[in-house]
This record gives sequence, structure tokens and C-alpha cells, in this order.
Amino acid sequence: MPILDKHKVLETNATLLLVASLGVVTVGGIVEIAPLFYIENTIEDVEGMRPYSPLELQGREIYLREGCYVCHSQMIRPMRDEVERYGHYSLAAESQYDHPFQWGSKRTGPDLARVGGRYSDDWHVDHFTDPQSVVPESVMPKYGYLLDNLVSSEHIDDLLSTHRLVGVPYTDEMIENAAADFNVQVDPFGDIDGLLERYPGAQVRNFDSQPGISEMDALIAYMQMLGTLVDFSTFTPDPAR
Repeated sequence: MPILDKHKVLETNATLLLVASLGVVTVGGIVEIAPLFYIENTIEDVEGMRPYSPLELQGREIYLREGCYVCHSQMIRPMRDEVERYGHYSLAAESQYDHPFQWGSKRTGPDLARVGGRYSDDWHVDHFTDPQSVVPESVMPKYGYLLDNLVSSEHIDDLLSTHRLVGVPYTDEMIENAAADFNVQVDPFGDIDGLLERYPGAQVRNFDSQPGISEMDALIAYMQMLGTLVDFSTFTPDPAR
């Protein structure tokens, strides 16, 4: 009975209940988070992962701006139905250069973690321009204006530098060549070998088949890269992790 009386005092005193709740949350948070600071590496290194190329990073910025993450997740859970539909479950390493991550909490449309290479560039152009023309039941809005919005490489080095501040390993060489790499990925008359050395597996072509570099080019470059960097036929999880 005395214990119940003390519990009643806690529940009937708003200030005391608030302080006690904050104390419980603080202790729980410390217990969960503190050990991570003493683990040498919480993300298993996976061969093939690299920072986004300048064009892919610009496409990701457009993806965020248009709110694509609201309807599409980029995290395949290790459940049979998801793996059979979307492919290998997502690895933590695949999100290590995402700020913010794109795991999502809702799927109005399919997961996009492995969408790279599943559809042609023309399909993506048609899908963004008029989604219902390729998926009649789609509720996705039209993004045809991306074809008309040209993008410049003027400040792309600043974007890479900003991501380096939060831990993405962009080198001085990558930042110095950011504008050239941005342009050559769509208009392949330049240092393609340098681009591919800095960003292995980067896809080089005119993604929207239109003159100039448009927001559609950047967004499709980003989409076509998703899920293509890790060779899962050779990937073996580290049992020690």
C-alpha cells in the first residue's frame, strides 16, 4: 500500500511526473547510445560503396526537394516478401553517405532502394512526365517541368564541400573537379576516365536525350545509381557483426 501511495503522488503531480519521465528517457537514451561511441565501427565496410558523383548528388537534392521520400522508402527489410519483390535487404553501408537518410516510414509507391537499372532512361522520363502513361493506377503527380529546368555546375563544389563537413569522404581532388565531373557525366566530351576513377561505376550518358543538363538528367542519374554499387553475388555478411 505505501508503494501505491507514492505512485499516486507521482501521477497527481504534473511537475514531478515530467521530471521523472525526462529522467527515465535520459537514462534509456544513454544506455542505448553511449555504447556506440566505444564501438570502432558500427557500419560494416562494403566493397563498391562510394560517395555520390556531383550529378547524382544534385539529383538527390532534387529528389528531396520534390518530396519523393514522402511516398517512397529506400530500405528493404529482411523479410521474404520484401526481398522477393525488391531484392537483397538493405545494408547500413548503403546509407552511410546519405544526409539525411532515405529509409522512409511510408510506401504509397514501391521501395526504390534497388530501382537502378530496372527501367530504361526513356521509361523514367515518361514516368516523371506522365506517371499514369506507364502505371495507370499511379497517384504520383506529374514532374514534366524537370525537363525544362536546366541545372548549372556553378555551385556544385560548394555542395560537395558541405557534405564533406558532415563526414562524406570527398577529397580535394573530387571538389576541385566537381564542375567538370558534373558536366562530363551527361556530355561525354571530357575527362571521363577521371570521373570513373573518382566515382567507379558512374553512368555516363545523356539521360533525358535533350540538349543541356536538366533537372531530369540529374534525377535520373541518381535513380539509375540506386542499389547498383554493391555486387551482392559476392557479398558475404561479416558474422562477427
